[in-house]
Formats: sequence, C-alpha cells, structure tokens
Amino acid sequence: MSKGRGGGERKATGKSRRSTERALPSEAEILDFLQTQTGRVGKREIARAFNIKGADRIALKQLLKDMTARGLLRRDSRALENAARLPPVTVLEVVDINDDGDLVATPSNWDADAQGVAPRVIIPHRSRAKALGQSGPPPGIGNRVLAHIDGGPQGETEEPYTGRVIKVLDQGLTRTIGVFRIARGRGMRVQPVDKKNASDLIVLPGDDAGAQSGELVSVDVIRDRGRGPRRARVRERLGDLTDQRNISLIAIHQHGLPDHFRERTLAEVEKLKPVQPRGRTDLRDVPLITIDPPDARDHDDAVWAAPDTDPKNEGGFRVIVAIADVAAYVRPGTAIDREARDRGNSVYFPDRVVPMLPERLSADLCSLRPNEERPAIACSMIFDRQGRKLGHSFARVIMRSAAKLSYEQAQAAIDGRPDDVSGPLLEPVLKPLWAAYRALAAGRRRRGPLELDLPERKLILDALGLIDRVITPERLDAHRLIEEMMIQANVSAAESLEERKVPFIYRVHDAPAPEKVEGLIEFLATLHIPFAKGQVLMPKHFNRVLDRARGSENEHLVNTVVLRSQAQAIYSPENRGHFGLNLRRYAHFTSPIRRYADLIVHRALITAFGFGKDGLSQEDIERLEETSELISAAERRAMAAERDTVDRLVSAFLADKVGAIFHGRIGGVAQAGLFIALAETGADGFVPAATLGGEYYDYDEANHALVGRESGDTYQLGDPVEVRLAEATPVAGGLRFEMISPGKPGKPLKSGSRALRGRRGRSFAAAERSKGRPRAARSPRANTKQRGG
Repeated sequence: MSKGRGGGERKATGKSRRSTERALPSEAEILDFLQTQTGRVGKREIARAFNIKGADRIALKQLLKDMTARGLLRRDSRALENAARLPPVTVLEVVDINDDGDLVATPSNWDADAQGVAPRVIIPHRSRAKALGQSGPPPGIGNRVLAHIDGGPQGETEEPYTGRVIKVLDQGLTRTIGVFRIARGRGMRVQPVDKKNASDLIVLPGDDAGAQSGELVSVDVIRDRGRGPRRARVRERLGDLTDQRNISLIAIHQHGLPDHFRERTLAEVEKLKPVQPRGRTDLRDVPLITIDPPDARDHDDAVWAAPDTDPKNEGGFRVIVAIADVAAYVRPGTAIDREARDRGNSVYFPDRVVPMLPERLSADLCSLRPNEERPAIACSMIFDRQGRKLGHSFARVIMRSAAKLSYEQAQAAIDGRPDDVSGPLLEPVLKPLWAAYRALAAGRRRRGPLELDLPERKLILDALGLIDRVITPERLDAHRLIEEMMIQANVSAAESLEERKVPFIYRVHDAPAPEKVEGLIEFLATLHIPFAKGQVLMPKHFNRVLDRARGSENEHLVNTVVLRSQAQAIYSPENRGHFGLNLRRYAHFTSPIRRYADLIVHRALITAFGFGKDGLSQEDIERLEETSELISAAERRAMAAERDTVDRLVSAFLADKVGAIFHGRIGGVAQAGLFIALAETGADGFVPAATLGGEYYDYDEANHALVGRESGDTYQLGDPVEVRLAEATPVAGGLRFEMISPGKPGKPLKSGSRALRGRRGRSFAAAERSKGRPRAARSPRANTKQRGG
C-alpha cells in the first residue's frame, strides 16, 4: 500500500492526539508538583518534569492557561504558582488574635469564589515587634501587613502557614469606627471618628448589621478600584453615642486596645491561689502604707521610713519601698504573661481603665490592700542626712499594709488636719516618712533633674459619664515624697542588676537632639535669655532658662518650648541614661501591675538574687529588644488614646456653648493656623489662619509665631488670647475657634520667609488634616500612674 502524503499526515495526527491523552499530567499532578518546588517554575520546568515534548507542549500550554483562568494557578511574571498556596511574600490582613497571643491573618487579595476558603496564617507574637522600627503601634486586628510566609500544607498534611512581619502597610485603614447615620435621600452612611478621614463611607443595604442611626459602629472599609465614595460594611455595633460613657470606647477601638481578656488567660487566673509566706522575709509587722490618688484602681507600692539606728549615720534614714510581687503569679510563657506583654501597660481613661492584668490580679491578689497579707519585693535603702544613698538591698517578702491613704489625706494629716484613718499613723508612720523625704529632697536638688512647671488638669465626671468640672490638682509634698522614693527604688534596681550582670530593660531618656536645641537657642534669643552653645548639655542648663522666665509673662511659653525640645523616653535593653532625671542608669521597678517593663525588672531581680525559679526565662532574655520596642509602642498608643478621649469628652462638654467667649493661650503654631488651649478646661481647639484677618500671614518657625505680612501683628506660642467657639465636633473631638484678641504689635518678616494665606471658608476638617499639628503642652506627668519617670 502506497503511503500518500495526506494519509501519512492523518495517521501522524491521530497518533499525536492519543499521545497527548496519555502524556499530559492531570491538574492534581501539576498542583502537587508545584507544591514540592522551591524555585521559580514555568511551563518549561513542568514539561521537563513530565517528559512532555514536541506538539504536546501546545496542549500543556492550553491546560495551564485553563487552570490559570479558573483560579487554580497564579502567574507571577513567567512563573506559575499553585493558587491554593501562598507566595513566599504576601500581603495579609489581620483578622483575629488567638489564645496564645498570636495574630491570625488571611491573604488580602484572596478570591473565595474562585479559590475557596482563605488559608489562615499565624503570626507568632514574637514577630509582632519586628515591624516596630516604623512609627505607630504594633500590628493588630484590621491592619494589613507585608509578611514572609513559611510552612503551610505539604502533601497530605494540613500544617498552618506561619508569617513573619516585614512591614505594617497601614494602621487600621481597612477597619475603622464611626457614627452610623441614615439620611433622607442619601441612604446609609458612616461618619469616621478619625479626623484624618473626613469623608463619609457609604453602607449598602444588607451591610448595616441592623445598626440604628446615631450608633457607634466598627466597620470594614471595602477596597475597590472605583473613584466614587468608599464603601463600608458594619462589623460590630458598639453602642449609642449619645451615652457619653461610650466615648472612651471610640479610642479603645480606634487605637486597637485589647479590652477583653482571652478565655485561656481568664482560665489561668481563676486557678491562681494566694502566695504563702514560707521562704519569704516577714515584714508583716512593719507599718508600710500605700499613698495614691483617691480614685486609684490598684495599689502596687507601699512605703515606710524610720531614723537609721546606726551611730555612724547620725541623722540618716532607712526607707523601705515594697512593690507587689506580680512575678509570683505571672510566670514566663503563660497565657497571662503573653497577654500582658501584648498589652504593654494599663490605659487610664476618665471613666474606665483598660488593665494590663485581669481584675483578680490587679485589684485583688497583687493589690496591697490594707490589713491583708500580700507578697512583695522590697527595696530597703539607707540615706544620710543630706539625702545621699549609702546602700540598698532587695528581699522577697510577705507584708501587710497598715493603711490606704490618698495624697490629700496624708498631706492634711501632716498639715495638722488628721482624720480617723491618718490620725493614728501620724507619729509612728507619717512624720518619719516626711523627715526622710526632706533629706531625699535635698539630694534631689543637688542632683538637679529637669524642673518643668506645667500644671496638669484633671476631668471630674458625673454619674452619667459627663464632665462635671475640670480641676488643676494642687501639687503636694505627698506627691513629691512618693515620686522621689519610687525614683530611688528604680535606681537601686538598675544598679543591682548591672552589678550582677543580669540583662533587663532600662527606662531611657536621651538628651535633646542638636537640631531641637538649635531651634530653642534661636527662640530664647528673641526673649533675651542666653543659652550657651557647644556645652555638654545637662538638665541644669535648661533649669537656668526656666528660672530666668519664672514670674515673667513668658513663663508658660518658655516652659512649653523647653518641653518640646526634649526627647521622648522609651524602653531599651541598652543603657543610655535618663536625661530628664539626670541619672546614669534607671529602670522601672515600681508598677508591675500596670507596666510590663516593671515585671521584666522583677524577674531579673529574682534571677539576680536567687529568689526563686520564676525569674527571667531564656525567651525573656532573647526577646528583650523586641519587648522593649513593643511596650514603647504600646505606651505611645496609650497616650494617644487617653488624649483623644479627653478631647472628645471636652468637645461634648462644650457642644452647647457654641458662640461663647473663652480665655485661653496659644498652645501651638503651624502654617495652617493656631492651636488654642482654653484656660478653664485645658481643651485644645484650632483657629484657621484664614480667619485671622484680611492679610497674608507668614509662619515664623524660629519664633513659633504667625506674623501679618502688612501689619506685623503677631500671634505667638504662649500668648494669652480670647476666642469665640465657632464649632464643636464631639465625634472627632475637635473644636474650632474664632480669634477675638488682636495680634500683638510686631514687624513684618523679611522677604523670603514662608508665607501662608488660606482661603476664607476653609473647612474645619481640612484644617484638622494639616500636617505638623503640634499638641498643646501637657505635663510630663500627665499619666498620674507613671510614678517615678
């Protein structure tokens, strides 16, 4: 039989088809193969692996194309990946925190319809601090993060993926909170509480979760590529915003503060039993007392003092500072410990506290309540009559507080007005404490810490959670006594741990940055206050400046500018000293109920002195740096949340006073306008530059002022002014004022300076979003719980 060309071609084509059916791998075989590969895999590598040659490669190409179209494969450049597996680096959204304190995340761009249920990625708690080199709090629920992906399902195993955070891509941009509104003709919307997110979010039918108009809600922002208004889906209804007791909830959710303890943590706490006295130094007969604010929610430090009986130290004193032994209950690696580390510190609002430890610990087992036996770590110190410390020692003790006094109660007793509680303690306890304090105060003056004078205001709420009044508490010797004794105990802890070469966490406060000092010098020159350049900076140099301004019209201004020139204190395993306190080494030891740093120092002391097996763990030591970063960020988060809540409470307090005139002081100057701190309430508000007058205003950065380009009229940081309240927005915590006071006479700036002219009618929201908003000055001891620096 002759072989015609056509017949031969037909025969060959038929053979090729049968070969393709046998040679091509199944979809499952291709996916299994990709799952075993670590390098880049494309069509060529797949063909080689399955020995596919010639015309069969065309069929393979079509098969891979079909699998990609159906979502089974993902194409990255020329490489193919199993779409059911996550790439080595991917963007995740944090959706939960598990009982171990690990973050639980899912891929941000996962298509559930095409790819099925999204895989869950566990981000271990130790990885959370890795991205803290950038500003802002550590990643939490609602954040998107870029992460390295490890592990995951292999073959028939179902091992979970693990992730290591590379970078936090946003701080809660995918989840926010706001006020749910139903407006006629506009449908359902959410007004974000964040001042930086001024535009409303649209809520479609079915995405409202039954929310009622005026309710505070948590929402997921739906990311799409459209150019219209952003959409949101209600995730949780948080409560009626008209109930002022819910105002602090805004900050709790906005800043991602964990306000509910995990079930595993609570289960561990319930199993705890009181520590027994055996093996501890017995101080139950020593009349240690606690002195705290009248509304203190926990009591973790007690003090006692007496004249030193050593004839070689005539006129000297022995002081004991006993601190609740939290380490006896919160052991390394437990669920309680992991959650305390995640929280970093307690957060105090005017109407509530978000504690670091569950209430059974913070208000019971670890609280030094009167006439109840409690474990503690005691620092015993000896001072001479000039307040110089001659020595110190530590012991693990059992104690019984003799009394609980408020600052005002203790001070009143010393001033001759004892009550039924303080009266019996006056001679045996209070007078020796004050005598010891006078010696310590002499030592403090000799040491010369930074002495800023910026009064602290406190909100007093009524039974409904509304502001009843705003007060400026008097600064008493009772406050100074406790503060100085806590400082001395903190120093003693740092000295002992350094001496024994046990690693721990320092409280570090760097000297001011050179550029800030240069700006301060330029400003002080305008007030004819000298500040020599080139010297090794010490707090005394700033104190001389403060002394020069004391009693003058510029006193408040100078205190504010000096405060702003200072660095922010942080936690670190490396010692850089504490500039503000003028100390070479310093650690936080005195508040382990509310600060995780103090708990680490307690464990370090237990290790250093061989007090037990519940000291520093190897994991504690290995993670000191990231723990320091984590709790430093948590402290900044707490301060921001506390400040925002006060702003909202005050704005709600003033909402019905629009049009009223207030006395205040310029607390900040920016190109966009002036920030005003009201004298009576301390409330912060904004005066847009566009409303100051009918001329251009130049921003004089060196002198912290806005200066009229034609008139030279000047509004400067610290100036007393009168303003009219034009707008109050309680949801955002914002106040807008109109300036009544004229600017003080001055000269226009020279040409070349930065000019500012805003359009009239500029929105309040736009002004609030202006960059570089400085805050009104606040006391460095704004958190009354942060005793001892």
